[in-house]
Amino acid sequence: MASRFRVISINVNGIRAAARKGFFDWMAAKKPDVVCVQEIRAQIQQLDDPVFSPAGYHCEYLDADKKGYSGVAIYSRRKPDRIIRGLGWAEFDHEARYLEAQFGKLSVVSLYLPSGSSSEERQAKKFRFLDLLMPHLRKLRRKRREYILCGDWNIAHREIDLKNWKANQKNSGFLPEERAWMDQLFAEGYVDAFREINSEAEQYTWWSNRGRAWDNNVGWRIDYQVVTPGLKGKVRAAEIFRARRFSDHAPLTLDYEL
Repeated sequence: MASRFRVISINVNGIRAAARKGFFDWMAAKKPDVVCVQEIRAQIQQLDDPVFSPAGYHCEYLDADKKGYSGVAIYSRRKPDRIIRGLGWAEFDHEARYLEAQFGKLSVVSLYLPSGSSSEERQAKKFRFLDLLMPHLRKLRRKRREYILCGDWNIAHREIDLKNWKANQKNSGFLPEERAWMDQLFAEGYVDAFREINSEAEQYTWWSNRGRAWDNNVGWRIDYQVVTPGLKGKVRAAEIFRARRFSDHAPLTLDYEL
């Protein structure tokens, strides 16, 4: 019999700051099966407070070599059968951007793509990451398992996915090459799970700290749950939570029927 399977994804922009803002209390109330976190910005030895090991969940952290930078985590009610840390890419694995938890024939991934907004050098690095990621995703498609790839992809796919799309066509996160990469991803069978049941405009997950972007909902939808074709049609509910702020990103919650 099929049952609800709730997955939350959020870029916390510092797990310790999010904890102080009540993230873990909110998470417990939502009763998720799996939570994927990006940009923990902490070393594992800095997370010895019990709040970072929420009751009832198995916790997996992957921290970056650089202190206060990047890093991902997965909390799950069920203990994973296997954990995969990193992708075997020397240039990127030290930044802790990929953590995969396997549960039977299902994998849930916490993924944090590089941002290219700070410099041309960082944008070039982002493109290198995308060039490596597409073959990896094609490889996953050939496996006899389903995937839920959660995370901050740092790309708004379509004009509907950001408020000021005309002004951002030459900016990182909405470049033609980045959007074409997303087009290719979905053309090859992957599914934007949120858009399966919500096709409305102004559904954003990130807001700049400049000006009054949050107050005026001048945002971007750059956080996704991307699923393999076998999970198409399995989404039953989707929510971008905006009632409280835990970081500059909002939590994305999807309920699947598995």
